[in-house]
Amino acid sequence: MRATAPKSAHLGPLYGAQFQDRSVAEAYRNRPPYPDEIFAILADLIVDEPRVVLDAGCGRGELARPLAGLVERVDAIDLSAAMIEQGRALPGGDAPNLRWILGAVEGVPLHPPYALIAAGASLHWMDWDVVLPRLREALTPRGVLAIVGQATRPMPWDADLGEIITRFSTNREYAPYNLIEELDTRGLFQTLGERRTAAVPFVQTVAEYVESFHARNGFSRDRMEPAQAAAFDAAAHALVAPHAVGDRIELTIEGTVVWGRPAPT
Repeated sequence: MRATAPKSAHLGPLYGAQFQDRSVAEAYRNRPPYPDEIFAILADLIVDEPRVVLDAGCGRGELARPLAGLVERVDAIDLSAAMIEQGRALPGGDAPNLRWILGAVEGVPLHPPYALIAAGASLHWMDWDVVLPRLREALTPRGVLAIVGQATRPMPWDADLGEIITRFSTNREYAPYNLIEELDTRGLFQTLGERRTAAVPFVQTVAEYVESFHARNGFSRDRMEPAQAAAFDAAAHALVAPHAVGDRIELTIEGTVVWGRPAPT
């Protein structure tokens, strides 16, 4: 029987709405990218025709824009006009086979069938009981939903930074969770496979690294008091700067893809 337990409060619409803020969209360029290998993995998951992809919760098109060069068409849906505006202006954002669609995945008109549906850093904000069955209906017979993740390998300052994040985040209800486990528990997703990319380096300035947190839940500059945002920036910068070479730090990033069928019967 499908579980009916509510989502954790920290994944509710109050916090998901932060990604509609213009400040979040503008800070997003500072977040580490997906490793290039992600796109080869996603392309290999497409076994049906037509080779049409839905990017569910596309943001600036970090998945949609590269995928557009590998498939017949990409439909990129997001609730944030600011994110789509940014994405259109980025490389590949004006590809003729990339269709930007403003709206909620829960209700916006879809144009199936899709041989692949991808969701990167987005599905956790959606209404799972509505979205997962809807995506299942939109897939081709062998199509899959790919949940795409990106992680940074542990850094020596992580524990202290975690304390700073807890102190300043506007999301006071945050609790650790595992999206795949949450969906599986509710009977909304059946995992068929998973892959992890090779680790790759990513170099950015300390200032860019600190600014990347303002593109994350709980740190929208539009919702933080200016003094609080400045205090967070100062504390994070002071913590990380001693580890920099010049003004730059090197992170090691990995991508993950977990694919399966949504809402199995």
